[in-house]
Amino acid sequence: MFLLLNSCKTVGYDIESKDKTIYTSIKIDTLFQDNISIRSVIIDANKIWYSANNSRFGFYDLKKKAKFEKKITNDSLMLEFRSGAQTQKNIFLLTVSNPALLYKVSKTELKTTLVYQENHEKVFYDSMQFWNNQEGIAIGDPIDDCLSIIITRDGGNTWSKLNCNQLPNVAEGEAAFAASNTNIVIKGNATWIVTGGKKARVLFSNDKGLSWKIYETPIVQGKAMAGIFTADFYDSKNGFISGGDYESLNQNYGNKSRTSDGGKTWNLVAENQGFGYASCIQYVPHSKGKSLVSVGASGIYYSYDSGNSWKQLASDPSLFTIRFIDNHTAIAAGKDKMIRIKFIKKNPKQ
Repeated sequence: MFLLLNSCKTVGYDIESKDKTIYTSIKIDTLFQDNISIRSVIIDANKIWYSANNSRFGFYDLKKKAKFEKKITNDSLMLEFRSGAQTQKNIFLLTVSNPALLYKVSKTELKTTLVYQENHEKVFYDSMQFWNNQEGIAIGDPIDDCLSIIITRDGGNTWSKLNCNQLPNVAEGEAAFAASNTNIVIKGNATWIVTGGKKARVLFSNDKGLSWKIYETPIVQGKAMAGIFTADFYDSKNGFISGGDYESLNQNYGNKSRTSDGGKTWNLVAENQGFGYASCIQYVPHSKGKSLVSVGASGIYYSYDSGNSWKQLASDPSLFTIRFIDNHTAIAAGKDKMIRIKFIKKNPKQ
C-alpha cells in the first residue's frame, strides 16, 4: 500500500533568549495517516521503518514519498509490535504479550523468520536494541524475580534468556513500559534499562549484558502506572529519564531527571514546569547534550539548557515516539499517523 505526503503546517512559539541559534518553531509534514498505533520507528537512510498494532509493519520512503506495509500472520493472532531494532541487513520486530514472538525481517526481500518465541501468561516485552550487527538485547516485564532479558550474539538468528541469578532482583510490582521503544539505551558497550511501577530504577551494564548494576532514581514511583517510561543518553556520562504518572497526565513534577555520571546518580529538573507525562525523550544530535525534545500527553516540548527549562512547540498529544534524522529533523509517530518535524531557528535579525 502506498500513500503520498499530503499535508504541511507550521507551529511557532516565541522563546525569549539571547541565544539566536536555539529552535523556536517547528514545521510539520504529515507523511501518512491511517487507523494505526505506532510506538517504534527506526531510521534507515531514506526508509523509516515502523512496527504497529494489528500485525502490521512497514516503512515510509522519504525519497519516493510513499508507504509500503505488510502483515505478519500467525494463525488467528492479532500481533501488537511495540519494539523494533535493526542490523545492517535485517529489521527485528517483537510482540508485547503472550505469546512473545520475535521476527527477523530481511530489509531487501521483506522475508520474515520467527527467531524466538516465549509462552507465559505474564510475558510482556517492552523494548529492543542492538549493540552491533551481531549482538542485541530485548527486555520485558518480570516473570520471576528479575526483568525478562533476552540476548543474541549471532546477528539475531537465536536468542537466549538470562537467568535471574545473572540479574539484579526487582521489587514486587516493578516492571517496564512499552511506550516508545526507549526503555533501553546503548552507547558503545554500555547499556541502560529503565523501570517503573513499584520502583523506578536504572539497570546498567558496561559489558553488553554480561554483568549488571542497579541504581535508584527520584522519578515518581510506587504506583502501577508511574515511573520511567523513556530514557536517552547523549554520551556515556550524560543522560535523561522521564515519564511520570500515566493516571495523572498533567503532573509535571517528579517526572524529569538528569545524570552526569553515567546513571549512578540522578537529579530532578524542571519541577512544576514544562510537560507532564512523557512517552519519549530524545537528545538533539550534535547539541553537546544541551538540547532535548519530548513527546507525550502535553505535546512536543523542547529544551536548550539540558532540561532545566522547557517550551511547548506543539500541543499534539497523540505522538508516542520520536527519532532524529539530523540535528534539525525528526520523525515522530503515534496514534493514526507518522510525521516529519523540521526544527527552525529564531531569525537572528529579530
